[in-house]
Amino acid sequence: MALLEINDLAVRFETNDGIVSAVNGVSFNVNEGDTLAIVGESGSGKSQTAFAAIGLLARNGHATGSVKWDGQEILNLPESKLNRIRSSEIAMIFQDPMTSLNPFMRVSDQMEEVLTLHRGMSRRAARVECVRMLDAVRIPDAAARITMYPHEFSGGMRQRIMIAMSLLCRPRLLIADEPTTALDVTVQAQIMKLLRDVQDEFNTALILITHDLGIVAGSCERTMVMYGGRIMERGPTEEIFETPTHPYTLGLLEAVPRLDRREEVLPTIPGEPPDMMRDVRGCPFEPRCPLRIDRCTDDTPPLERIGETRVRACHRSPEEVR
Repeated sequence: MALLEINDLAVRFETNDGIVSAVNGVSFNVNEGDTLAIVGESGSGKSQTAFAAIGLLARNGHATGSVKWDGQEILNLPESKLNRIRSSEIAMIFQDPMTSLNPFMRVSDQMEEVLTLHRGMSRRAARVECVRMLDAVRIPDAAARITMYPHEFSGGMRQRIMIAMSLLCRPRLLIADEPTTALDVTVQAQIMKLLRDVQDEFNTALILITHDLGIVAGSCERTMVMYGGRIMERGPTEEIFETPTHPYTLGLLEAVPRLDRREEVLPTIPGEPPDMMRDVRGCPFEPRCPLRIDRCTDDTPPLERIGETRVRACHRSPEEVR
């Protein structure tokens, strides 16, 4: 049985200008110890898929479909029941630690609060556990620095603190939403190595939400490509990188700088992402697709299986895309 099982998830937002369809019929599973990357451009529905699954949508958002955690339906559960699952079973790392950490509270107070509220630990025992977890995420001199304020740490160190906080209750699933945004390349590599070490030590499943394909290649076993709130392609990361079968996936990979190619101009995907307030009848990528055909305009391609490990949504054959 899958740890997290999502079926036909749809997310809608009511705005003054109309209904925004952020996610449209997304389905996937995450097993114990899995590593799944969800990639795509900004606005493709990556983060809203995760927010809907764990009940963190904005007030004007509404989700339909099914989200099962360990076999139990949790979509749209009351906040009190979701809080118990989020505190002990599922944790999330947000992309900007400075907006997630309270700038007026010491790191020690913020971390200890997690353990005293959700695990009933004493302040003394909580302090010991928090220092141990900061040591685990490679914070130098953790026992002394735990009493510092967030602004006294660098961006990379703040992200490590967020990872440590998310692991305090030993979650079975960790969702990392753009965890390396605004960090330099060296720190990005350190954070991704830290996440891999955390997985190895605690057997935690990981969902990595990112638009950076460079950090996916060496970090994730499976990759799911999203566009326009839909899944374009899903499968083992190595296979998707070597033989992409969707024009959008191919475009994303072509736009990544590579050391083995010398190009004066880096390829890009022309056009703009779709307006999610507009009803898209066919393939959402059709206006930007270099391989579009007539049926792409009105006929939404279904998600079809290719072999035993991959699925894709495209009217073109895999051979035509390659």
